[in-house]
Amino acid sequence: MVPKKFVFMRFKDKIALITGGTRGIGAALGMRFLREGAQIVVTYAEDKDQAQKFQDEVAGAKGQVHQADASDFDQMKALFDQILTQFGRLDILVNNAGIRRDNLVMFMSDSEWHDVLRVNLQATFICSKLALKPMIAQRWGRVINLVSPSSILGREGQANYAAAKGGVASFTKSLAREVGKIGITVNAVSPGVIDTDMTRSLPAKTLTELKQSIPLGHFGQPDDVCGMVLFLASEEASYITGQIICVDGGLT
Repeated sequence: MVPKKFVFMRFKDKIALITGGTRGIGAALGMRFLREGAQIVVTYAEDKDQAQKFQDEVAGAKGQVHQADASDFDQMKALFDQILTQFGRLDILVNNAGIRRDNLVMFMSDSEWHDVLRVNLQATFICSKLALKPMIAQRWGRVINLVSPSSILGREGQANYAAAKGGVASFTKSLAREVGKIGITVNAVSPGVIDTDMTRSLPAKTLTELKQSIPLGHFGQPDDVCGMVLFLASEEASYITGQIICVDGGLT
């Protein structure tokens, strides 16, 4: 974790959009971008109380929180139009929105399959597509996608999630080739088991088994992921694109 007394301004005057950003890793990202000078726009899907808490405790005057389904083109188009009207630019997109609907393939419903691909994969396509227009006009931009060790290792009961995140990883590499010459980099970060509310809600036996599978022997913290995302969003990473970088304590 970067101590609060050390304040960098790598993102002064930059506009960053983080989807699914009012809790967990997304909320930590918003806090770090704000601390380093960016103005942030954060989306959430349903939890208005959590969104208001994030607005009050984190976002403040330099952050905006909007309810929007990242997988709905019309809703996101309206939000992108609003961002461009207000700020005239978009510099950084973090595709963080995601859901899980775990089940064995034999018992998985069509909705469990399609909902996970819609929120994890389709949303990444929609938001990236909408972000390209202002980034191409600026000839500068950063797109950072969140993937998962499940897309590399597979996991029982997560065929839908692994397929969606694997699709995001391949999308990342392909888009990087399309836009690299325009000054836009596209990378992905694959967090391992991170200490968030979602992780802490797992059964104790599962938590023990997960911890034993990590070479470093402990779960990661949201700031471990933030450090990599902010690095990839910065000028320091200007010659890095098309990469899938694991922040997982050696899990993969």
